Amino acid sequence: MPEFITRVDSTGFYAGQNRWVAIAVKVIVVSLVLWASLASDAGAILMDIQSGTIGYFGGWYVYASAVFMFMSLVLAVLPQTGGIRLGTDNVKPEFSRFAWFSMMFGAGIGVGMLTYSTAEPLAHFANNPDVIMGTTSALERDNLAAAYKWTLLHYGLTPWGCYAIVGMSLAYFAYRRDMPLTIRSPFTAVLTPEMARRVGAVVDTAAILATIIGIGVTIGYGVNQLTFGMHQITAWGWLVTDGRPSLIALSLAVIFLTLAAMLSALSGIGRGIRWLSNLNMALSWLLLLIFIMFGATAFAGEMFVAGLTEYLRAIPTMSVTIWDGGDTSTAQSLSDWQSAWTIFYWAWWIAFTPFVGLFLARVSQGRTIREYVVGAILLPSLMCFAWFCIIGGTALDLELQGAADGKILGADLSAQLFATVGNLFAAEWVLPVATLCVVLLITYLVTSADSAVLVINTIVSGGATDGIRARHIVLWSVLLGLVIITLLFAGGMDALRSVMIIGALPFSAVMLVMLCALVYAIWQDSRSAV
Repeated sequence: MPEFITRVDSTGFYAGQNRWVAIAVKVIVVSLVLWASLASDAGAILMDIQSGTIGYFGGWYVYASAVFMFMSLVLAVLPQTGGIRLGTDNVKPEFSRFAWFSMMFGAGIGVGMLTYSTAEPLAHFANNPDVIMGTTSALERDNLAAAYKWTLLHYGLTPWGCYAIVGMSLAYFAYRRDMPLTIRSPFTAVLTPEMARRVGAVVDTAAILATIIGIGVTIGYGVNQLTFGMHQITAWGWLVTDGRPSLIALSLAVIFLTLAAMLSALSGIGRGIRWLSNLNMALSWLLLLIFIMFGATAFAGEMFVAGLTEYLRAIPTMSVTIWDGGDTSTAQSLSDWQSAWTIFYWAWWIAFTPFVGLFLARVSQGRTIREYVVGAILLPSLMCFAWFCIIGGTALDLELQGAADGKILGADLSAQLFATVGNLFAAEWVLPVATLCVVLLITYLVTSADSAVLVINTIVSGGATDGIRARHIVLWSVLLGLVIITLLFAGGMDALRSVMIIGALPFSAVMLVMLCALVYAIWQDSRSAV
């Protein structure tokens, strides 16, 4: 490994790793855990910092995400770049198309898709910018297309474009320039070797912290939904108290998922992770098939066409519109909505990009840029929208027809999927369908967590994909679980959200440099090939 990229220890506990990056991250993580545990007002302080971050950098999140999405599509469409292979000209992809797409989709979206399959369209059906501005009416049929338009904004081309641009940059430098598969490699294209090495340590630290924070929020939301699901299956009263999951239940769920992810990561990407990813996809199709057969299929088809049409028409405007408050209540409501939804989402996606992007690069050797973009942006966006229309559309139809009588809309965000199951199916079918949802949720959570642990170790190891020692997988798994449990006790999901919005900011700047480095490297290589 070129020393100007990164320096790793040859002996000792950190053999094969950059000890200074590993130690720096651990010091920051442990300090956060101790502070959140000891400070009685930790949650309030985090919320204040979050408000300041959104106030100063909310516009940056909006514009940066739009640029990443736009450039990913441009590189795929242009004839000069779309045919470039992420690897040597004769290299063959390591995984089949089904396994490749399953792993990418499972690592990048699974948990959020389950949690928000009903919650997102229902929330926007009740309130969105069109409702605030008076162009549509809350909880009325004229608001359905708008609800799906905003849903797809948060789960469509933009988030997958953020993932794709990082993965594309990493794969290009790793497989075409024979550099280590690590976040710092693209910086060699725009910095001197010595400066790239120094900046690289900061970049790797920011990437690992963003990964821990992003997966922490995902697992935080996931264990909330998992607890509601277990409560519906078992009816154990201690799981949910006063309409919310108990901290004991959440902690036990985090511990279980951490252990499962640790075991999966120890088995490696070719065994546990690939097996779980294929299982995820199979169970996802099974759940979709059940809802297609018993849910509001005609309504879902109507929403797919109307929502997708409205989304494609409005995406240029939605992608660059910023509401920063004002003197009127409408202006302030628009700003509050964007902060709570869009900016939160862009921070969430960006926090996820270090590990998802590196994971996409790891499994995408041999694909052309055009094929990569189809598999990493277009197909996942369409699958997400189909999922939201079929499952979320069923929940909306139950409410519109009066069959649910407000039970789904009135449920906790993390409980709405199970409320939909309870209202849709006959009593004897609720248990098996709810159990399927719980199993699928567990496999998605474990897939996301074990992928994150392996990616963290890859970054610390300077891009090495082999020889990651078991003790480091165990240690990072434990630290991840500790951060989640501590922040849940310190301030619940609000604390996790705050840390993510704050922590994702540095890596958004890293992503911009990675994009510039990729474009510059492609231009350089095309000139040298002439």
